[in-house]
Amino acid sequence: MANIGLVSVTNNQVILRDYVSGFPKESDLYIAPTTVDLRVPPGSMAVLVKNLYLSCDPFSRIRMEKPDPSSPASVARAYSIGKPISGYGVAKAIDSDHPNYKNGDLLWGRVGWEEYSVITPTPSSHFKIHHTDVPLSFYTGLLGIPGLTAYVGFYEICSPKKGETVFVSAASGAVGQLVGQFAKLAGCYVVGCASSKEKVDLLKTKFGYDDAFNYKEERDLSAALKRCFPEGIDIYFENVGGKMLDAVLENMRTHGRIAACGMISQYNLKEPEGVHNLATIVYKRIRIQGFAAVEFFDKYSKFLDFVLPYVREGKITYVEDIAQGLQNGPSALIGLFHGKNVGKQLVEVARE
Repeated sequence: MANIGLVSVTNNQVILRDYVSGFPKESDLYIAPTTVDLRVPPGSMAVLVKNLYLSCDPFSRIRMEKPDPSSPASVARAYSIGKPISGYGVAKAIDSDHPNYKNGDLLWGRVGWEEYSVITPTPSSHFKIHHTDVPLSFYTGLLGIPGLTAYVGFYEICSPKKGETVFVSAASGAVGQLVGQFAKLAGCYVVGCASSKEKVDLLKTKFGYDDAFNYKEERDLSAALKRCFPEGIDIYFENVGGKMLDAVLENMRTHGRIAACGMISQYNLKEPEGVHNLATIVYKRIRIQGFAAVEFFDKYSKFLDFVLPYVREGKITYVEDIAQGLQNGPSALIGLFHGKNVGKQLVEVARE
């Protein structure tokens, strides 16, 4: 039940200054204080939560665009100018009027980029955290949307078979680092690409990739893929788009599968790049499927049952890049689009 005393506290928020065109800048976001009551109204079904971790996700860039109902990207509802941005985070219930949540419960789901959020939990937007023997921050990544994305894209959409060849772009990121490990568990040969020597080394030494390359050092992406996959690629986990997708299509095997969960190379372009090798889809009967993890929440329990034993046994590892404090949230989020993060980027707002 809601607390009896009415107390207000300062609530710092990350605000969108104006709609963004091209690459976002830190100055597109600013931090402003407001206040929040530490009590939710009786009968509201609301929960006041204290945010502990916030997830930095590439799709936030799409939501910084000026709303355009004619754009396919309009499915990602745009942020409002002068209002706090939002995303996924890990939080603790401070005051609850919701029957499924009590004070002190831990949860992950949609919250504002702020110290405290008032939410109305639904089964498709918020999930109570029952497993606390793993780091809570994992629920922004490994055990949250990125983890479910990797699981659904690889197992449900690509249906891997032992011995198949797998290529992962943006392989050291929140999703890619897991896809590579899932591929090895499935008995596949897996290669990834990343944007620095440090990240390439991480792929091979930490995540078990059979091979990896720095795409910035390759003059010819198609030749690089041919070097790594002389017999072609069975499965491509698509995070990048553009020239990389074009090169992959040239190197796919017959009946190959492509799971597309993101195309970060396109998000900051005023005019999207075209893809020139689409005829390969017909010649080689390739299946490309775009997907969003939010449409697969019915698989979340199955995913946890699959991944948690591997995590506890140390057979799956996860690298995080944690920015300390909400004040460093804007730089952490913008850094995603310049490849500054190593592993899953998140912001620690407060300790439990």
